[in-house]
Order: sequence, then structure tokens, then C-alpha cells
Amino acid sequence: MTALKTTLPLPRTVHRREDGEGSVQVKMNTGPKIDGAKVFAIYGKGGIGKSTTSSNLSVAFSKLGKRVLQIGCDPKHDSTFTLTKRLQPTVIDVLETVDFHAEELQPEDFVFEGYNGVMCVEAGGPPAGTGCGGYVVGQTVKLLKEHHLLEDTDVVIFDVLGDVVCGGFAAPLQHADRALVVTANDFDSIFAMNRIVAAIQAKAKNYDVRLGGVIANRSAGTDEIDRFNAATGLQRVAHFPDLDAIRKSRLKKATLFEMGDEPEVKSVQEEYLRLAATLYAGVEPMDGKSMKDRDIFDFLGFE
Repeated sequence: MTALKTTLPLPRTVHRREDGEGSVQVKMNTGPKIDGAKVFAIYGKGGIGKSTTSSNLSVAFSKLGKRVLQIGCDPKHDSTFTLTKRLQPTVIDVLETVDFHAEELQPEDFVFEGYNGVMCVEAGGPPAGTGCGGYVVGQTVKLLKEHHLLEDTDVVIFDVLGDVVCGGFAAPLQHADRALVVTANDFDSIFAMNRIVAAIQAKAKNYDVRLGGVIANRSAGTDEIDRFNAATGLQRVAHFPDLDAIRKSRLKKATLFEMGDEPEVKSVQEEYLRLAATLYAGVEPMDGKSMKDRDIFDFLGFE
């Protein structure tokens, strides 16, 4: 009779999950990191006013003497038009003109100076239904690094399109120090904010990005925002009311800092300057915890 051979089980190897592993995400390689500058990523529900917030915050940083670069991450390439007074071509547009030979580009092909010296880049995105926004963000940062355009920059602001539904849209989080969420005081905006918080939580496991706070926008009150923040460990860092001057500034293709000296406009300008100073001084990371969709559905609102 042949003796049975006993085989001991191999020790289990525990490894840290890579970005996107164990999910339907595709792991994104966003290229080189941004060093030196303070980097902020602005998120929020589509149409909530992220570009208005980003552009005026960029101007506020510049008014404090900081060298600012704003990167729009939306195929509509409308993030920076109030700064530059026109729709600028995207990085993808200019790469296409040189058959994607990036070495043929010059900085003036894709970087444009806006109001009060804010430098503007429209990363853009792939055509609808094709490609991935993460690739576009990576190529943009790579170009900026290759042309040494980040070396003299104090602040970088990523203005990111709509709700975060995939790793590509979340790619700016891989570069950011702090993520800020713009929301209104209503069900849909807060519901979307909750999902964005979940995305930031996911990226924070493998990257340095942390929640930096909530910006209330286009809202007379903040009661529902504050109630959600209290339940999830977040804090409101600024409040911008629903002023007609804000609507008019977009129509005039201007920032709020160009909209006169009326008391209500001055008040908003001062709030942006206060927010910029607070963010540059450094805000403590917030350990926000998102709710499950069903839980937040039941949580929001009143009878």
C-alpha cells in the first residue's frame, strides 16, 4: 500500500488592493504627480455651479497673491470662460491637431491667461460615448509637467463635471490634496453629494486626497445641508446665496469680482476671499462617512 503524502497548505498572502481592484473600475494611470502646489478638486451635482465656484475661488486665490492654475475637466470646456471671456480649445482638441504628438505643442497652445493672472486649461474629455476622462486628466498633467508649468504654481483647482460614476471622473482625486463638494440645500444635490463622498472615501484608501469640506451654493438656507453634515462627519466651509448677480455674471462672461460694488456682491466676494485664505492656510481632513442610498433617501426631507 502506498503511503499517502500530506501536503501542508501554503501560507495565505495578504496584499493591499490596487486602485479599482475588486470592482468594475478600470485601473487608471493618470501620469506624473503634481508637486509643490496646493491642489483642490471641486465636485458636485451637474448644474450646481461648480464652474462658477471654481472660477471665483481661483480669482480669490489670485487676489491673495497666489499663482493659480484652473483645470476644467468637462468636454463642454466651459469651466474657464468667465476668466478668459471665451471658450478655449481643450487639450484633446490641440493634441488632435498634431496627431497626438505632444512634443509638437507649445504652452500657448493649451494654457491661457485669464482675469487677474489666473492661468486656465480646459482638459476637456473624449467624445460622448468614447474613451475615458481619466486618460484626459493624465495627459493634461503630463503636458503641464513636461513644459514646467507647475513649478511656479501655488494653487491648482480641478473643476470636475457632474456626478462621479466611474474611476475616470474620479481621476483628479488622485492628484488633489483636498476635495470640496458643492451642493444646494435640496434633496437631489445632497443625494448626489453623498455619492461623491463615497467616491472620495474610496480614493482616500490609496491616495493622499481627503475631504476638505462642503460649499453651500445657490441656497438661502443650509438646514438640510447642515443636518446631513452632522450625520456624516462633514462641515460646511462656505455659503453662497442664490443671487441674480451670479446669474448675470455668467451671461456677462465675467467673474463676480468684476460685477461692481453693490453690498450683496461685495459680501459674496468677501466670502470667496475668506474661503481662499482658509483653504490655503490648510483645513483639517474630514473623516466623512457616506450613507447607503436607501438610508439617505429616508433621512432627507420632512413629513
